[in-house]
Amino acid sequence: MEYLTAKQVAEKLGVSPGRVRQLVAEKRLPATKFGNSLMILKTDLHLVRERKRTGRPPKAKAAK
Repeated sequence: MEYLTAKQVAEKLGVSPGRVRQLVAEKRLPATKFGNSLMILKTDLHLVRERKRTGRPPKAKAAK
């Protein structure tokens, strides 16, 4: 079992450490608290790696 910190997980997922903490708070990413640090199992990253794109969809190309 290999644990990663929130910062390491953020780097792997391409998000901020704050977003990782938010995913843990939403219970979308399981984590264990060791002292003052959140520790996430490396094997649990697949739970949030496949995420949908959010925000406004791109504009359609205009036909010529």
